[in-house]
Parts: sequence; structure tokens; C-alpha cells
Amino acid sequence: MEDKLTKPDDSFRDPTFLESLTPIISVVLLLGIGFGMLGLRIELLLILAATITGFIAWRQGMSWNQMQDGIVDSTAKAMPAILIVITVGALIASWIASGTIPLIVYYGLEIISPAWFLVTACILCSIVSLVIGTSWGTIGTVGIALLGIAEGLGLPLAPAAGAVVAGAYFGDKLSPFSDTTNLAPIAARANLYDHIGHMLWTTMPAWIIGLLVYMLAGYGGESMGEFRAAGDLSDSIEAHYNLSIILLLPALITLGAAVLKKPVIPGMLLSIAVAFVLAIAMQDLGNEVIGEPGTFNKDHLTSVRISAGLVLGYSPDTGNAGLDRIVSRGGMQSMMGTALIAFCAFGFAGIATRARMLSVLLRELSRYARTTGQLIAATVGSCLTVAGITGNSYLSILVPGELFRGAYRERGLAAKNLSRTTEDSGTVVVPLIPWSISAVFIFETLGVPATQYAPWAVMCYLGFVFSLIWGFTGIGIAPRKNDDETQPGS
Repeated sequence: MEDKLTKPDDSFRDPTFLESLTPIISVVLLLGIGFGMLGLRIELLLILAATITGFIAWRQGMSWNQMQDGIVDSTAKAMPAILIVITVGALIASWIASGTIPLIVYYGLEIISPAWFLVTACILCSIVSLVIGTSWGTIGTVGIALLGIAEGLGLPLAPAAGAVVAGAYFGDKLSPFSDTTNLAPIAARANLYDHIGHMLWTTMPAWIIGLLVYMLAGYGGESMGEFRAAGDLSDSIEAHYNLSIILLLPALITLGAAVLKKPVIPGMLLSIAVAFVLAIAMQDLGNEVIGEPGTFNKDHLTSVRISAGLVLGYSPDTGNAGLDRIVSRGGMQSMMGTALIAFCAFGFAGIATRARMLSVLLRELSRYARTTGQLIAATVGSCLTVAGITGNSYLSILVPGELFRGAYRERGLAAKNLSRTTEDSGTVVVPLIPWSISAVFIFETLGVPATQYAPWAVMCYLGFVFSLIWGFTGIGIAPRKNDDETQPGS
């Protein structure tokens, strides 16, 4: 009798369309009702979704080892992102200890007008993310400072977080230093800079409309809440931190590493090291509580307290509740919840992918692509499907890119149309999916759930709308010029 644990890879049948659709329906219902309405733990709901998917895969004839291989492969693809998340946790803590984030908040309270806050936040995050090429790095540093400014100005945090997220993903999407910006043309076999230029057709209108929404919201006065004086917060920052322009050095190191095209994590580690030194040299952390109150006291060496803060985060008692909320963040341990959700999500995604459920769904979508508009609509639908199932930006680019590349070529369309569409409906949509690692990271970092900031992250959901509009009207659709489209000018 054949051992079910050692079946060959091709020993199970393809799923039916209904079997392939069931995991999507299951995860939407479980998370929509269980998480959105009842507040159940998202980790358990994802495990339950993985169990349902595994049962369908077992009916296909898959063995446990085959499912496990899918889980391991899916998790392995997530490891670079998880490493960045953990490093960002230490980066946030180091910038708080050194005074970098409090300094940005201090000057922001002096400069930024409440009526223009959302516009300013979106533009600032757009510029920073465009330079450093990472949305997470932008959200975890400048984003935290901007949320602190919003807190001090008395603005509601959901619109503030939405503007930060939209700006961060605008820059991430268009930056030549971004991993997803490089991945999309690789999957479609397009040229990087042709891809970036072609994305302006969809990204700029979506971004500009977002700015208009923020302008109207900012002018709304009372609709943005009662603006309270920020003087107390500024005074508290000045009282508890030694402020100096040199405290911007960790931020400049991160920007410089991006401009020089250095790897993300080494650049962050150097920034952490410099912030560590600045914290020892310039700040008095005697009153800081690190981890649980009572775990450490002011008699410990400063270096020991800062080292513990990089791992455990900070829980200060400054006497100002607003300042405490701003600087009670960071630490590698604070990101482990994000990593756990990622493992649960990729367990679900790994089984679905290994069981060929995604392939069946995407093939079904591609059957209806008879015109250019329908082809782009099928691509958008595929990206949204993969993003919804996996919560992963990389897979939402790679899988549809591989599936539709031949169809675009046969229709005489430039590969950059495909790469643009995968970014419009993959990269920037993922942070709006509550169970994605991006959304969980944003929640852990900014303290605002995706269900609240998503409506305000206008650019993130209007991009694929413009993809559909241009696809059906023919505006901004490029014909294929060269046989080798990886060359500039294709």
C-alpha cells in the first residue's frame, strides 16, 4: 500500500473551480466576521482557514508532507520581509532613545498647520519613501513622528495614518530602490525605468486625487476634530530630551544608504548603531522604564538600558500622556506578533498555492480576456485574488506576471503594461488587506488598524481603478516596440 506521506509531487489531481474558490470565500468570511465583527484573534482564524484549505487539498489526494512543503516554501519567501520587520522594530527604538523621532515631532508641531496636516504628511512620506525605497522604513520612522504630531494637534489618527500609508506606498511604488519596483519588471520582462515612467499614468492621478481629498478634509475644520494646543507636548519633549540638529544623523544615514543603493538591512543597522551612540552621549534616560515596570532601574548602565530597549521597546513615564503614547513603541519583540501572523498567513497561502488552487483560479480569469480592457481587468482580478489569499506583495506580482506575460505579448502590448498593472493592483493594495503582513506591521507600528486607515489611503485603491479605465479606453496603453523589452526605450 502506498505511503501517503511520501507521494510524488504529481500524485494529486487539480482542484475544481469550486474547490479553488472555497478557501477565498472561507478566509473572507472568517476574517470579515470573526476579526472584523467579533474581534477574534486573527492568528486562530488564519489557522482555521488553513485547515479548511488543507482538507480540500487532502480530498485532492495531497499528503501532509506535500502540504508541509508548500507551507515551508511560502514561509521561506516571507523571510526577507520578516527580517526587515524585526530590524525596523530595533530602528524605531533606537530613534526614540536617541531623540531623533521626538526632534522631528518637536519641529513638526512648530511648522505644520492642522488644516494642511494630511497633505503635508502624504507629500513628506512620498518624498522620503521615494528616496529610501521602502514603505515600511518610512512608516516606522517618519510615519511614527507624523502620528505623534497628529496626536499633538488633536487630529483623528485614522486619516493621519491613511495619508502616511498612501505617501509611503507612493514612494515605494515609484522608487528605483524599492524591491517591488524592481520585481514587477523582472516578472513581466520589462525595463525598470520604462516601467517606472509608465506607472505615472495611473499613480499620479490617484495620488493627486488623494491630495485633493486631504485638502478638503483639512479645510473641514470641525470635521477634523477640535484642535488642541500643542504647547504642552512641545514643552515635554524639550524637558525630557536634549534636542540638537545632530539627532537627525540616523535619519540621514538611512537616506544615504538608499541613495547609494546599499542593501536595506545593513543601512538600518548602521543607523541603529549611530543612534545608540547618540543616545548614550546626549540623552539622560534615567527616568525611562524599559519593558515591564520594575524590570530595570536607573542604577543600570545607560548602554544596558538602551540595549534592552532595542529588544523590549520603551514604556516611559514622562508625566505627559501624549508624549508617552508617541515614544512607547519599538523593540524587536514588539514585531514578533507581526511575524506570528505572517507565519499563519503563509501557512494558509502555502497550501493553496501548492495545491494549484491559485493556478486554477487564474486560468479561469484569463479565459475571459478577449480584448485589451478585458486582459487588464483579468490581470487586476488575478492580482487582487493573489493579494487577498496570500497577503504578500511579491506573490501578487510574480504569479500574475508569469501567468499573463504571454497573453500581453500575443496581443502586441508592451510588457510595461503588465508590470504597471501588477503594481497597481498588487503592491499598493496589500496594506489595505487586514490579514496581510503589511497591514499588521502598520497596525503594530502606528496603532491604527487597516479597517480604519484604508478609506483614507486613497492612492492605494485608486491606482487599479485607473488601470481599468485606461485599459478599456486605450489611454496610456503602450504597444510593444522591441523584441527584447528589458532594453531602455521599450
